[in-house]
Amino acid sequence: DRSGGARPPSLVGSIDQGTSSSRFLLVDSDGSLLSTAQVEFRQIFPESSPHRPGGSCVGWHEHDPFDIYDSVATCVARTFEELAGLGLDLTEESGRAGLVKTVGITNQRETTVAWNDRTGRVYHNAIVWDDTRTAPTAEAIIRENSTGDQEVEGIDLLRAKTGLPIASYFAGTKVRWLIDNIPALRDDLTSDDERPHVRFGTVDVWLLYMLTGYRRAVSEDELGERLAHEGGAYKTEASNASRWLMMDLESLRWDEGCVRAVVSGSACWDGSAHDTIPATCLPEIEASVCRLGCIRGIACRGDGLALRGVVVGSMLGDQQAALFGQSCFNAGEAKCTYGTGLFLLMVTGGVPVPSKNGLLTTVAYQLCDKAGQKLPPVYALEGSVAFSGSTIGWLRDRIELIGSASETEALALSVPCNGNMYLVPAFSGLFCPHWKSSARGCIVGLTATHSKAHIVRAALEASAFQAKEVFDAMIIDSQVNLLENLRVDGGATANKFLLQFQADLLNVPVIRPKYLETTAMGVAYGAGLAVGLWTLSDLKEKWKQDRVFSPTMPEAVRVRNLKGWSKAIKRSLEWTEEDD
Repeated sequence: DRSGGARPPSLVGSIDQGTSSSRFLLVDSDGSLLSTAQVEFRQIFPESSPHRPGGSCVGWHEHDPFDIYDSVATCVARTFEELAGLGLDLTEESGRAGLVKTVGITNQRETTVAWNDRTGRVYHNAIVWDDTRTAPTAEAIIRENSTGDQEVEGIDLLRAKTGLPIASYFAGTKVRWLIDNIPALRDDLTSDDERPHVRFGTVDVWLLYMLTGYRRAVSEDELGERLAHEGGAYKTEASNASRWLMMDLESLRWDEGCVRAVVSGSACWDGSAHDTIPATCLPEIEASVCRLGCIRGIACRGDGLALRGVVVGSMLGDQQAALFGQSCFNAGEAKCTYGTGLFLLMVTGGVPVPSKNGLLTTVAYQLCDKAGQKLPPVYALEGSVAFSGSTIGWLRDRIELIGSASETEALALSVPCNGNMYLVPAFSGLFCPHWKSSARGCIVGLTATHSKAHIVRAALEASAFQAKEVFDAMIIDSQVNLLENLRVDGGATANKFLLQFQADLLNVPVIRPKYLETTAMGVAYGAGLAVGLWTLSDLKEKWKQDRVFSPTMPEAVRVRNLKGWSKAIKRSLEWTEEDD
């Protein structure tokens, strides 16, 4: 400031859209948190469905796409309104809107939406990443593409190209289920007029489209339904696209053969001139850190508009954003996020490392240079577990064994050990490294001497046991002799019992950072990189350690615990198989 006053701050926004809630935060150029807001939104667990007449919908999990968008918009508005109340009005009308230089978007991955960009109609609720309805869909895709003379069969048919097994977890199986089951979508895909207007997207795609689009002139009240915006940017980025079962990991482009493998077996195409979806149905794949579009503005109290004209500078899947937020940029650096699920990722560098031990080969991130040209991608190995924090939520909400998650640490520490009792939270099957969709949850080793405290302890230990399985597979696949430590984040890392037990099982130090919400911070860092606020070396310096949990468990106890867990896993298998 030439007048000698303080230099106006440069601010970066972060949209963190998760499975159960959305968050928005603003940080300054030092990476310090300025303001934040968080909003939970509705979880839909259908008990019945016209798409499964007379059948059970157990395991189905949906989100209303407009609930997702509205929760994000509410968070943005609340943050801006709070700051305005403190004397910092950042809306367009204030003259200070330019202080917000960029916004990043991070999202629950794999959750899938379908809509028509001409009419604005959304075909169905979003199918959430942990939904089990697509397990038969995955099996059908495997059958349709198995010829008996291939070198690779079964769930690994597409792994060489995509890095993924064919499993219910991934967006491609959800796209296929929607094509198979939603009549309006089937009609549009077989109509020459409407085919070019069908849009599939994960949550990053949906949010970018809605934020950069504008409201339609047609009256939604008259139609009696909510409509998607129009004119929005229809893009994804490499880390999210790598979760579809359709992207070639090396070229970072949609692979026509993989797309056909997923969708061509649908009865949708019977009697049609078409046998697959057109390229226009899939979003353009961009780098993770680049200028993706400009936000049209979110209404605040009064007539104010927040974020109008602000560039979306980064998008990253939530786990890749956490990896970024933990400053894991180099090969061999790893983090584990304890959220709804559990996700352990390790950077492997510039070449995708195939897994032979049930892990996923995925894109960690892709940057652009100063001229906006894409740089080579950076890859990672990932182990994904469906139930971690949600296991504690199950104890609280379904079993009503506890009143809040904060009770679990004291309960776990009130007993000296698990009493040889194990809880396997395979509520929707087992993910990495087992990939057994027919597994189901179980408690084994139960005796009359066990108490509520033992069950709570077993639920916490289950997260650590699952992380240990993934950790071991990662060492084998990556050919790293030993991961020297593990950086951790997510809400459950406030639980000191869990982190100490994790360090004991892994037999390496577990490091908790000062700022636990690394997902939101990671994509803020990415957006700041895109507009030149920071460099990677700057971000390395911003990461700060809070506490190290060092292993103390005797080897004999560790071995005994792991043996018991292995037995419990075996008991959980093949529960949904038909009796012989």
